[in-house]
Amino acid sequence: MQSALQTPNPAPTTAPAPDFSAWSAARLAEVERALDAALAPQAPAALGLAMRYAVLDGGKRLRPLLVWAAAEAAAGAPAAALASATHTAVLRAACAVELIHAYSLVHDDLPCMDNDVLRRGKPTVHVQYGEATALLAGDALQVLAFELLLEQPDAALGAALALQLARAAGHLGMAGGQAIDLASVGRRLSLAELEDMHRRKTGALLRASVQMGALAAGADAAALAALTRYGQALGLAFQVIDDVLDVVADSGILGKTAGKDAAADKPTFVSLMGLNGARQYAHDLLAQAHAALHERPVAAAQTLHDLADWVLHRSH
Repeated sequence: MQSALQTPNPAPTTAPAPDFSAWSAARLAEVERALDAALAPQAPAALGLAMRYAVLDGGKRLRPLLVWAAAEAAAGAPAAALASATHTAVLRAACAVELIHAYSLVHDDLPCMDNDVLRRGKPTVHVQYGEATALLAGDALQVLAFELLLEQPDAALGAALALQLARAAGHLGMAGGQAIDLASVGRRLSLAELEDMHRRKTGALLRASVQMGALAAGADAAALAALTRYGQALGLAFQVIDDVLDVVADSGILGKTAGKDAAADKPTFVSLMGLNGARQYAHDLLAQAHAALHERPVAAAQTLHDLADWVLHRSH
């Protein structure tokens, strides 16, 4: 399998800090426990089982990691040192964005949308449980995300986080981007049009993950603005790499069907810019994300820096 980032003269990147793996493992374990507790298997008629199947034991969990990393950067303290109320708010935000992401994948895979049969290395939810149950599972996951945000002692914070997530997931964000994607099959989009689609479809939720972590940790306006710029660049870079991997990787590594975009005649950064052009564009976006983190309001943001590097060099 080719690396997603093979390019003639790759831009230099910063190596992850030695403790990045330990940090991510600890945060992911906490999120996984919380998701497991939130997803009740006793929901009627296999609905709970389908919800758990869609969420647990799979996925990169990039969005929850971004929530945690942004919160730590905004607070200037590791997760273990956060006040109890702040820690709870961050954990709920991390779970909420992952539930929204999972719901979007369940619906995207349906026959009426992208019609895919493989996700995270296993049959998609509608293949495993049927289309109707998959549709309901996605609906229920979306509602559960907002329930987690609003069921916390700080009602004002819960409302602010819910509003941020709703805007990222709705018609101006993820859902709107998916609508543009479906309407663009067989068309050649300009770079500006392609960027707009993916800033909505993929980028909005990644950006919101950063913003929600920062808000939950009490970030001031300057830090929030810098972190938003980071999230915008990272969100688009993630999609560019997705387009590259769709060409150079195989389904076994990706955990989903490779080559599907080209087969469906969808506009991608690779089809528009070529393979090396897309790789270079991803490097340019990474540089933008790094630059946002070098601003004084988010000086303590090494983990966000490492996550951006991971996005660029991932294999799936």
